[in-house]
Amino acid sequence: MITARDDRRRTFETVPAGVEAASWWGRAWVSALEEASGDAARLARGYAYAAEGHVDAVTVTPGRIVAYVRGSRARPYRTELALSPFPDAEWSELLEAVAADPTALASLLEREVPQSLAGKVLPGAGELVPRCSCPDTARPPCKHAAALCYRAARLLDEDPFVLLLLRGRGERELLDELTRRNAAHAAREQPDTAPDFPGIPARAALTRTSLPPLPAPLRAPAAVGLPPAYPADPAAPDPLALDQLATDAAARAFALLTTAEDPIAGLTLWQDAVRLASAHPTAGLTGAARTLYRDLARATGSTTTDLARAAAAWRQGGRPALAALEEAWDPPAGPFDRARPALIAASQGAFRPERNRLTAHTRQLRLGRDGLWYAYESRPDTEDWWPTGTPAADPLTALRR
Repeated sequence: MITARDDRRRTFETVPAGVEAASWWGRAWVSALEEASGDAARLARGYAYAAEGHVDAVTVTPGRIVAYVRGSRARPYRTELALSPFPDAEWSELLEAVAADPTALASLLEREVPQSLAGKVLPGAGELVPRCSCPDTARPPCKHAAALCYRAARLLDEDPFVLLLLRGRGERELLDELTRRNAAHAAREQPDTAPDFPGIPARAALTRTSLPPLPAPLRAPAAVGLPPAYPADPAAPDPLALDQLATDAAARAFALLTTAEDPIAGLTLWQDAVRLASAHPTAGLTGAARTLYRDLARATGSTTTDLARAAAAWRQGGRPALAALEEAWDPPAGPFDRARPALIAASQGAFRPERNRLTAHTRQLRLGRDGLWYAYESRPDTEDWWPTGTPAADPLTALRR
């Protein structure tokens, strides 16, 4: 279930290609910043930065749109565009106007900004406030803020709900509220006379009927049972494969019975192979387990070392931990920027940042998309990183586990 709080933060790792805004509302967005700028040269440099891909992931929340923009220095600048959100009373008036206007509602559902809302939701000249951590303190916007503005216009082309999120409301809550208000308008427009439906006698409607109670559900077993032994037979399937299939099917059935959730729903072939291998730690592998690792690696086109590393990550934290192993990404401002000073203050040494990773000699921390930190270790003078410990929301805690 998506809550209103979850609906009010969106991060776009990839912005649609191009720089020129294609929609009239995208062009109006750019004009709001261009009209407030007195430096055409800065705008031109910002346009070039946007075209050359200097703008990293874009995060949108009520009142601001934030991204890291790479300039001439090694570390990117934190850049944002601020736009005042609407108060609740103004939102109520706006939603009521859309719900009462079928044309405006249809345009919004087609992901277009209704013309009737243009003057209300689009920023005017000077209303879009740029901020940047770069040393350019002259009259804003700087070239980094201009680059973010041009890239944000392409987001608005694709999804005008980004603009409405800036004004304070997420897409899901807007659609729910518009549905409710539209139904209320439709109900008020219904004729007062009820349709002539065939009925039943009141005595029949009020007659009590009773059904026998359902039997109580069977109690779930305390643990997963062991599969039967499969004899080796040249004409029969591989007994090791049968044992693995039966054991995994029993564990999956137990999870469905006790949690009503399928533990392998949505897994790719590689993720499922890693999950199966994770049940057998590489320390002290039996002959059967070594065969399993070899077969799974062959089926997924990987090496047994890569599979063992991925299985260690899965044991560390499941699917999110595997993603932290395999994916490097650019986190938005917040926990990542606060982690390095915290590690230095705790005498853990200076960690070098690179995308979502902090590295110091043989230790490394990786920030997952789930907001948790995952610890890694490597031998000296190598880049052979292996998961270690358990993840934590605090980098110091993850490092010490």
